[in-house]
This record gives sequence, C-alpha cells and structure tokens, in this order.
Amino acid sequence: MFEKVSTPRFTGAKSCGNQYEAFARRYLESAGLFFVAANVACRTGEIDLIMRDQQTWVFVEVRYRRTARFGGAAESVTRQKQQRLLSAASFWLAGRHASFDTSSCRFDVFAITGSQIEWLRDAFNAE
Repeated sequence: MFEKVSTPRFTGAKSCGNQYEAFARRYLESAGLFFVAANVACRTGEIDLIMRDQQTWVFVEVRYRRTARFGGAAESVTRQKQQRLLSAASFWLAGRHASFDTSSCRFDVFAITGSQIEWLRDAFNAE
C-alpha cells in the first residue's frame, strides 16, 4: 500500500531515525495498533517497534530513504536484516515464555521513501 503524505523532515542520523520511528508509531496507532515497546535491543539485533494488533504481536522495522535513487526504503530490508529481526523477536518472545509456535506474530515493514509511505503488513515470516 502506497500513500503520499506530508512527512516531516528531520536532521541528524540517530535523531532522524528516532523521529521517523515516532512518526511510524503514531501512524500505526491511528490505524488501530497498540504500542508495546520501541528500540528493543538484544544480542541478536534490534526491533524498532513492537505493537499489538488484537491478539497478534507485530514486530515493525521502520526504514527511511530520502529518495529511491539507490532503491526505496522497503527494498533496504534485506534477507540478512530479516533474519536478525526474526532472531531478535524470538529472543524477546522467549523472555515472555512464548515462541513463534505459541504466539500469533507478524513482521511489518513501515517504509518511508521521500514523502511516500508504504506499510507492508506481514512483509516476511518465520518460515
């Protein structure tokens, strides 16, 4: 799903990333998801946002690219990045005595390329 919106412009790499993650959080909350945590880091990787969509855990990777000149934001979520996210989510779930087998989970990508938003629900999975 592509949507053109007026996205804010931020400066400073870390600050910029945090601001776009906050923007994504507000967007997803307005779509009915419930915020659980942000910037969850463990030894295997980092999860930008953890949300709930009713009974489903939603692990969200937020990506921003100023332009699509070298590929859009969504394309920057490589298989290697997906594996790190899967591993981090598994680690996080284990801390709650859960797993992919016992919990409903999905992996979303919230990609911002310029002023274009692409929310890819269930972008990849643990299989």
